[in-house]
Order: sequence, then C-alpha cells, then structure tokens
Amino acid sequence: MLDWLYSLFSVTLANSNVWGFLASVPFIVGGFIGTLFPVLPGTILILCGFVVYGLVAGFDTLSLGFFVGQGVLVGISYLVDFLATAFGVKMYGGSKAAAWGAVLGSLLIFVIGPVGILVGPLMGAIAGELIMGEELRQALHSGFGSFLGFIGGTLAKVVISCIMVAWFVVRIL
Repeated sequence: MLDWLYSLFSVTLANSNVWGFLASVPFIVGGFIGTLFPVLPGTILILCGFVVYGLVAGFDTLSLGFFVGQGVLVGISYLVDFLATAFGVKMYGGSKAAAWGAVLGSLLIFVIGPVGILVGPLMGAIAGELIMGEELRQALHSGFGSFLGFIGGTLAKVVISCIMVAWFVVRIL
C-alpha cells in the first residue's frame, strides 16, 4: 500500500511544474475577468494563482522578491482604481466633493453588485457636485469624467495584470 502511494507521489512530483501551472490557470483567468469586470478582486486572484503554483510546484523559481514585487503591483492596481476615477472627475472640472463622491460611489458595488462599479462613481460625482451647489450641467460633466476615469483605471489594471502574468511566465520558464 505504501509503495503505491510513494510511486504516485513521486510521479506527481516529477510533473509538479505542469500541475502547478494547471492549478494556477483558473486563478489567473479569474483575475483577468475580475480586472475587466470588478466583481472579483482581479490582481489578488492572479497573485493567488502564483501562490498556488508555488504550493504545488515548489517555490524554487518564485523568490521572495518576486512575491514582494507582485504585492507592490497589486497595491498599485488598487491605488490606480481609486485615483483614476477621481482624476477623471478633476479633468472634467469637478470639485473635490465630486471626486470624493465618485470614489465613495464606487463602493456601491457592495450594495447593487457589478452594476455599482459603473453607476456608483457616476452617481457619486453628480451627487457631490449637487451637494456643493453646482448646476446639473456641471454635475453631469463631472459624472462623465468619473466614467472616463473608471475606463482609464480599468485599462491601467489590465496592463498591470499583463505585467504580473508576464513576470510569472518568465520566472517559471
């Protein structure tokens, strides 16, 4: 009985890089989906895929520096996510209240689901401007800026995700 288990384990270890990669793929794919449709934590899932690879195949090719660098990229992706929306509002002449409204509005994802990430910043920016006494036209202008900021932030997160995965592929090959 133990000989059979040992032989199965040694064959698995021989192919651990393949198994590790196959185990990481669903996390990486889910991460890209989360980057495009922020229902899932995109870059965090991608990072989890790298950890799964390391757990299955060993951490020989993935150093501590690799994981620290990947963690920094994850942090940057979330910072970009919040700042891009606020930047879009500012580029369209929105006030600080509109920028904060857009950032806070993005939290509507937790209330109304995926639609909240699209509608929330727009509604938040408009509400911020209206609370500050701006006209509806300026409020709508700021809301449009928040939407463009969201699109720009999403594109930046896609680029960051691609860098993360490219770095991973280079390390494991």
